[in-house]
Amino acid sequence: MMKLKPKNLVSFGTTIALVGAIEIGLRLLGFGDPALMQSDRDTGYIFAPNQIVYRFGNRIEYNQFSQRSEPIVAPKPEGTLRILMTGDSVLNGNNTTDQKETISELLEARLVGVTQRVEVLNASAGSWGIGNQLGYLRKYGTFDSDAVILQIGTHDLLQPPGSSSRVGNDPLMPNQKPLLAVQEVFERHLWPRVSGFFQSHSAAAGVPVSEADRFKDNMQRLEEINAVVRAKNIPLFVLYTPDRADLLPVPNQPKFKSEFFARLKVLQIEVIDIHEGWSKLQPSRIEKYFRDGVHPTPQAYESIADLMFQDLCDEKKLAACGGKK
Repeated sequence: MMKLKPKNLVSFGTTIALVGAIEIGLRLLGFGDPALMQSDRDTGYIFAPNQIVYRFGNRIEYNQFSQRSEPIVAPKPEGTLRILMTGDSVLNGNNTTDQKETISELLEARLVGVTQRVEVLNASAGSWGIGNQLGYLRKYGTFDSDAVILQIGTHDLLQPPGSSSRVGNDPLMPNQKPLLAVQEVFERHLWPRVSGFFQSHSAAAGVPVSEADRFKDNMQRLEEINAVVRAKNIPLFVLYTPDRADLLPVPNQPKFKSEFFARLKVLQIEVIDIHEGWSKLQPSRIEKYFRDGVHPTPQAYESIADLMFQDLCDEKKLAACGGKK
């Protein structure tokens, strides 16, 4: 049996200690404990219910209905203003946003000044399209809400419904905890870059779908959402969020926005237009509103919540604020 020399033993021990230190450091950042997802026949995929994790110092909580919100009770308690929001990663906030910094929580805090008991529910997941939002509303309903707000961004107008096939296969959509934090860093951040470098860029199989057809499909899904919500006799709003390219280097009209707003007008759906609101700002300020090409920063979330409150309450569009019913 081969024995390690004292020098080799020291090197081996040093390596083990280093790996252990790295593992502990990554655990302190939140690696190794991601929020888990699960496939769902109706929505495509949702976050697993009843989980709380901490990532990069941010608290992330999902309630019993897979909403990034505190647990709720049904039926709604008397005297409570409840608003249901649905959307994609912009609404969700991802790992980079603390629970209290999400759009839903910020809006809820502002509405407390209108009524003391407020719940703004956040049903969302990364890469959700309008079709995924429709699936959620069909499956769960509107939770006795007083209003429903769909967060729809420029990219969502052409976004097909997110597929359940990604759950457990995409590192960004884990369905089980990794054994090690180091493992998660490799699978979630390093391996996608390495594999992407070697993957061929051949065209995907299947018949390509034109942008016009994608937009048409999504408008059909929007009409179905409208029917689901109107059947509950509650108002439906759209929170329209821009991509970075819609505002920088100069504000411009996003493709299909005019057609989208025309459809909203026909359906009599009120819209809170963040693109319009931010188009009036200086480019230096807008630069601070995006983490990347799509996702807002904490300052941007504050601005969105302010613009929403202004639209819903200052302009009296929400009945709870003394507006029209």
